[in-house]
Amino acid sequence: MESTLRRTAPQGLTLFETMGYSPTDGIKYLSLHLDRLCVSAKAFDIPFSRAAILDRLQSALPSDKSLRVRLDLSLTGEINLATAPMPAAANNWTVAISDTSMIASDPWRAFKSSQRHVYDLKRASLPAQIDELLFVNTRGQLTEGTITNVFVDLGDGILRTPPVSAGVLPGILRRHLIETGQARVSSLQPDVLKSESTTLFVGNALRGVIPCVYANVCNPTPP
Repeated sequence: MESTLRRTAPQGLTLFETMGYSPTDGIKYLSLHLDRLCVSAKAFDIPFSRAAILDRLQSALPSDKSLRVRLDLSLTGEINLATAPMPAAANNWTVAISDTSMIASDPWRAFKSSQRHVYDLKRASLPAQIDELLFVNTRGQLTEGTITNVFVDLGDGILRTPPVSAGVLPGILRRHLIETGQARVSSLQPDVLKSESTTLFVGNALRGVIPCVYANVCNPTPP
């Protein structure tokens, strides 16, 4: 039986992974990226071949430059690759709360797909001097950024990151930090961002962990 997600998927939907490649180290977290893509493909009844993807990557990537690599998987199982220059190292971003709230139970939040119009819209219209917007769900919980997961140190040296159940993408860097004991899952309220004892970070597999400062310039409203 065709999955519910497959039946409701818009025409042209793709699953995708955004990865960082270097000539010396290859693709960082490659196995984790392929694990996530495999899980997502299964949820959408999409044919998935890890071997075919590895072959495409091996034949397409150069040996002399670092790149941002986007891997797309269509509903029919077609594999597409696109590369771009590696973005400059990020440091000391300024973040704010988005004026759009997310619905925690929305099943699309759990998959990295082209069905991400809200994120793209907010990313394309960041307020002046703001590098990233963070979302709060309709239950009042902090969730994630437009292109990042959120990590908060409340003053005890422990990184906390919101649970997937809050409406959070299971990010690759997030998984790595949790599995290596560098972060733990914990429900977070946006008020923690205002505390002087809080140290805030955002991050993803491509850019790594980015220290942040919080700017209280937006207020979340229902979608």
